[in-house]
Amino acid sequence: MKKVVEASYLTADSAAQYRTILRYFYHQHERMRDFVAPEEILEYMRSIPSFSDYQEEQLHQQLAQLVKWNNLIARQDMTNAKTVEEYKKKRFRYQSTPYTIEIERMLVVLEKKVGDTFQGSLERSQFDRLLQSLIVLQQETEGNLSKDAEEYMRMWEDVFRYFQTIRTSTADYIAYINSEQTDQRMQTEAFLVYKNQFTTYLRDFIVSLQKTSLQISERLQELSSTRLEPFFQKLVEHRNSIPRLEDVSSSADEWKTEYREFWDSLRHWFLGSSSQQSELEMLQWQTNEMIRRMTRYVQRIGERQQHFRSRKNDYLHLAKWFADAASIDEAHKLSSVVFGAMTIQHLQLEEGTTDNLHSDTWDEEPIAIMLKPRTNRYREKTKPGAMKSNEEKKRLQREQYLQERRQERELIDQYMNDQKIQLSQIRKVEPFVRKVLLGWIGKSMASKDHKVKTDYGLIVKVTIDRENMILLESDDGILKMPDALFEFEEQGSGKG
Repeated sequence: MKKVVEASYLTADSAAQYRTILRYFYHQHERMRDFVAPEEILEYMRSIPSFSDYQEEQLHQQLAQLVKWNNLIARQDMTNAKTVEEYKKKRFRYQSTPYTIEIERMLVVLEKKVGDTFQGSLERSQFDRLLQSLIVLQQETEGNLSKDAEEYMRMWEDVFRYFQTIRTSTADYIAYINSEQTDQRMQTEAFLVYKNQFTTYLRDFIVSLQKTSLQISERLQELSSTRLEPFFQKLVEHRNSIPRLEDVSSSADEWKTEYREFWDSLRHWFLGSSSQQSELEMLQWQTNEMIRRMTRYVQRIGERQQHFRSRKNDYLHLAKWFADAASIDEAHKLSSVVFGAMTIQHLQLEEGTTDNLHSDTWDEEPIAIMLKPRTNRYREKTKPGAMKSNEEKKRLQREQYLQERRQERELIDQYMNDQKIQLSQIRKVEPFVRKVLLGWIGKSMASKDHKVKTDYGLIVKVTIDRENMILLESDDGILKMPDALFEFEEQGSGKG
């Protein structure tokens, strides 16, 4: 969470001078020169045309600022002091810090990139090298690990150097292929020149990947973190053997945990997990997808070119085929292959056809389908007919309805006692009667005087006793409800 003050020189007001000074320190570090004197830096700065008037006082100020930002370490030089005044001036030599070296090393790598595009590559040899390193590692773990710990550290670094190269190179190259700039270039006709080169490159990579990935996966399945515990112990021994003056904060258990996590990440990249596919499978899918996309672009470019080409010779060649046909039937067959069906415009499958994928169309029974014109002015033709009287049909339906109502009224009268129906006194009712009684209760709830006029011409007053719960039995179940009293106050003309 801390603020990286070591990177302040990259965005400071005088970033040009700061970056030039630290780049010089970086080059000297690469030549194994750790301490640099201010006079040497001043001479270097003035040798650059942009800083020809660079002053010594400005240099000392900026060196002091870089020391505050932890980019440089100042060490007093007492060897060349010839007078007391020179000794009091505290002449310094400067050394770059590890943070600064890593930042400058990163900037050198970034400056080598061409523009804003990704680089990367699909290196087939890296998979072979990784496989060989895993084979050596597996052979060593099967023994008693009698070699020097430094040798095992070299094996470990070889494995992860090749793995890191595979990860970064393939990821960068796929990002390059999927970038917007590359996608636009693939859609131009100039891409046809590189089409074969791209497809061959990708195809060879896939072939090599398929040959080695299975062997790598088998090795990684056998080399679990538990099996490599003795090997991890050797790595810890090597790290402990390196002399350090400062206190080492990391313990042996923390180093082992670090090695396990690195190894699990390698296994997950190739083997995946139960909930997520491996990065290896994703890489294969993306490579195949790149080939398919290039093929589509080439096809579209070819179609655009063919669109403006004269097809006169093609038509003459087809005409010669028809002229050489021995019979009209042979010409019909040739036409069906070249032009397809001439009259059929729609194909429709009705329900009940076969689900057999291997069944041919002509093996099925033909179905006649009436095709109607696709226009809003089309109307089906109708013939004028005579008016038919439906009085008799209406009379029969009315008689049937009245007969049903009379039967229902007679059924309800069976439960009536002195023009009243008390539900608590009824033991069992038909489902229809229960439905009618519940309908009266529902209608009475919406009336102020709780009176309902029934379909039989009767006026019924409904009184509900909510304190008394009853069980109303019927053939289709038992209904628990409050007791209700139905009083038939007057009788209309509809009584049967």
